[in-house]
Amino acid sequence: MRRKLEKFVDPLPNLQPLKPDKKTGDGVHYEITMKQFKRKLHRDLPATTLWGYNGQFPGPMIEANRDEPVHVAWLNQLPNKHLLPVDVSIHGLEQLPIVRTVVHLHGIETKADSDGHPEAWYTNNFQETGPVFSRETFTYPNHQRGSLLWYHDHAMGITRLNVYAGLAGMYILRDEHEKSLNLPAGDYEIPLMITDRSLNADGSLFYPSQPDDAAKKLPNPSILPAYNGDTIIVNGKAWPFLEVEPRKYRFRILNASNTRSYQLQLDSNINFQQIGSDGGLLRHPVEIEKIGFQPAERIDVIIDFSKAAGQSILLKNDLGPDADPNDDTGDIMQIRVTKSLKNKDRSHLPQTLSVIPSLKQNDISGIRYLKLVGSADEFDRPLLLLNNKHWHDPITENPQLGTTEIWAFTNTTNFSHPIHIHLVQFQVLEHQPFDLEQYNQDGKIIFTGPPEAPAANHRGWKDTIEVPAATITRVIAKFAPYSGEFVWHCHILEHEDYDMMRPYMVADDDKNNTKF
Repeated sequence: MRRKLEKFVDPLPNLQPLKPDKKTGDGVHYEITMKQFKRKLHRDLPATTLWGYNGQFPGPMIEANRDEPVHVAWLNQLPNKHLLPVDVSIHGLEQLPIVRTVVHLHGIETKADSDGHPEAWYTNNFQETGPVFSRETFTYPNHQRGSLLWYHDHAMGITRLNVYAGLAGMYILRDEHEKSLNLPAGDYEIPLMITDRSLNADGSLFYPSQPDDAAKKLPNPSILPAYNGDTIIVNGKAWPFLEVEPRKYRFRILNASNTRSYQLQLDSNINFQQIGSDGGLLRHPVEIEKIGFQPAERIDVIIDFSKAAGQSILLKNDLGPDADPNDDTGDIMQIRVTKSLKNKDRSHLPQTLSVIPSLKQNDISGIRYLKLVGSADEFDRPLLLLNNKHWHDPITENPQLGTTEIWAFTNTTNFSHPIHIHLVQFQVLEHQPFDLEQYNQDGKIIFTGPPEAPAANHRGWKDTIEVPAATITRVIAKFAPYSGEFVWHCHILEHEDYDMMRPYMVADDDKNNTKF
């Protein structure tokens, strides 16, 4: 039984960078342990049992510098019993330990053995390993531009449950160019991890063991096709409030939800100035009233409260005109412009933020047409596939190291999917609509309009992009700097787990191209 919670009664937790365990000539070293713990997610609820990195939710924020490697020993000290219902009917999971983990730093360019391959899982105290090589200490070179990344569990078949239990954290990569721009910083730069959960009256996490509309007998537990929680959690608190000064603030925002996408807006006459996306700063600021925000995407925005002293402003999620009036997820957090201005605001919003060379100038080695396909399994459950292939089918995408390719995602399902490619940051070229009804009749792609340029705030570097229903979304990427096996997938975690994820191989003719 769940209860109605009063909103905006808990202050927003302030996420502080984790101090390194040591610094050596080869970089910065951390040891981070996955633990079960209890924490109050709302003033009026008992403490919730969670899983978290270093016993925190969100996990500790890592702050890194460009070109300074970070080494993290990810230690698993979780119990052998899962907090949530595990479906062992998929991927042969009945043969595996119930609790398995592996960490993926989302958006990083790193070698395959530090990428968090779904089958490189390990159990408590590293006693057992998955069917492929796995390791505890991962190395992140950080040879890339400043950006907000995030780390989360990526274990085969249970990512949705491990992340929902709390295994997610933020990673900010700094660079000198960004520091030179005089953007709001220090107390005026605020990371926000937005996610959703459902909570029982005793504070415990609720996640269904089976779909609500199951028409026939299913495995119990059974994977869900999607799940939206009914409570919005920001930095580990349900519907928190934040007190700010009347000046410019920078918000580094992550959608860490399993399924839920957001339409972010402010209930005032203040617009966002978006300055960055997944892969760092845009070329120019984009003034925008509402920002669509898919799972795993990050946005970097400036909000100017200088003319809002004394006001309370809501960060909202626009649910649309047909929203259920009892749906509380239209609110995210409250911002109270109630603090006195400490000092004159000397931060700056430059009109030119960064240089982003177009990958279209590269030699393009090929175009891959990749379909997003809906089907059903033997229990008549939804089964979403990439190119109509399962995870364990042979690899079909094998770009050569250093080459540039266009990947054209053809969404033949009737809803959007956020597609993420490991290893690379890519550029979005266009979206082009087609007649889905015609396609379902005869398999032909009949375009219903010309190619559409990406939205202005999607014209930077991206690693996750919404592929709308009945469109072909084309992206361009250079597959470098490392060879080996990586993955690409839908970042709706329920889809990723079953079975909307595929391995791909960055091939190097000078090396033996095996797993890792």
